[in-house]
Amino acid sequence: MVGSVQAELAAEGYKVSLSKLCRWLGVARRTFYYRPKGRKRPLAEDKVAKVREVIERFPSYGYRRIAVVLGWNRKVVQRICQRKGWQVRKRPKGSRPRAKGFVSVARRPNERWATDLTMVWCGRDRWCTLAVVIDCATREVLGWRLARRGNAVTAEAALEEALISRFGCLGRIPGGLMLRSDNGLVFTSKRYTATVRAYGLRQEFIMPYSPEQKGVVERFIRTVKEECLWQHRFGSLSEAREVIGDWMRYYNMERPHQALGYQAPSDMLAIAV
Repeated sequence: MVGSVQAELAAEGYKVSLSKLCRWLGVARRTFYYRPKGRKRPLAEDKVAKVREVIERFPSYGYRRIAVVLGWNRKVVQRICQRKGWQVRKRPKGSRPRAKGFVSVARRPNERWATDLTMVWCGRDRWCTLAVVIDCATREVLGWRLARRGNAVTAEAALEEALISRFGCLGRIPGGLMLRSDNGLVFTSKRYTATVRAYGLRQEFIMPYSPEQKGVVERFIRTVKEECLWQHRFGSLSEAREVIGDWMRYYNMERPHQALGYQAPSDMLAIAV
């Protein structure tokens, strides 16, 4: 309405500013510029053609670089690319709360757990993946899983075994237990992060290239390699599971741990409880 009135006045030789005309008619000026959703301005075909030429010449260019080549406003190029479906959509990244401080130790059981993966040669079954979950306070191995594939399913199995071992069942754990890990694809995957949230745990990720922020589980990986994995030549996955299982029980129940005053992790748990 405002536009038609302004056009009529201009035809009669009266030049009235838009703000004054809106004030006369009692209409907010922003109403004049409002465009309902779904009604998009048509694209200029000559500009679309020029953008297409640049894309065909430089397929890897983004809209900002195309705008520089054409000497245009980058928002114009972005609008054309969006409307034509020529813009690559980036995969949204989830939240990655970073570890606070460098140490991964905890003052009491079930305050912080740490998890990691390592590779194990299993003879005819070739390379397999060992996933472990450890309590940073007692150094006890709560759950582990050796499988052919190092994916989220293997890491989930180790985590669920840890929950059953410590709490006796699978379910939502109150108290805000923290689970620390690196930024690998397994631990940042949608499946694994959803599982962690479903059980009421909170994830924290170390800073990139900072393995010392999960030093407890890193040191355990070194220990299991030196005292078990490198001491045996496994012929199959089943043999490796049996040997590693025996060593895990020895580690938790009997092995003296330097950081625990040369006590076994199970003894520290009994003292803490």
